[in-house]
Amino acid sequence: MRPRLRGRAFLVRFVDDVVIGFTDLEDARRVMEVIPKRFEKYGLTVHPEKTRLVPFRRPGRERSHEGRGPGSSPGSFDFLGFTHYWARSRKGGWMIKQKTAKDRVSRAVKEVKIWLRAVRHWKVREQHASLVRKVRGHNQYYGISANWRALQDFLYQVQRTWRKWLSRRSQKGYVSWDKMHLLLKRYPLPRPVIYHSMYSHVANR
Repeated sequence: MRPRLRGRAFLVRFVDDVVIGFTDLEDARRVMEVIPKRFEKYGLTVHPEKTRLVPFRRPGRERSHEGRGPGSSPGSFDFLGFTHYWARSRKGGWMIKQKTAKDRVSRAVKEVKIWLRAVRHWKVREQHASLVRKVRGHNQYYGISANWRALQDFLYQVQRTWRKWLSRRSQKGYVSWDKMHLLLKRYPLPRPVIYHSMYSHVANR
């Protein structure tokens, strides 16, 4: 398709997910029309909810089309569990930032809730050992610049859920937050850590 495009384009693929970027709106529209037809030749279809056209120009450089002109809010999209959006860097320049997608946060918290309910009668140190691995694994994947708040929220939700199921181990086993804070000092969970720094990718043009 690239030789037939008027502007520039790039493609980022991971397994069966893909993001295609265009500098020309008409190019994007034409490719959106062609891709489903190409897929049909091989008995494939595009995902009806995930496949969409997203205006994603750097803020302040939008060209007016379909009611979107200079000063309008930039778009965002989800890919690989992250929401990608435009924001200011520490130096004031525009850059693309990432944060954990809302559905991924909800899914991760739900999985922890189901697991803690199933193992609520395990010894605390055994629960703790598994929770450490779960939280650390979450941080290692989602520990990206500007995503600290989402990591902190996930940790709080895990602590809150752990307290809930510890309190249900017996009729007299209620765990207050004071007791929970003491327990967390003895059995701490991994704090949010930024493993992947993106601040070096500030958009300069």
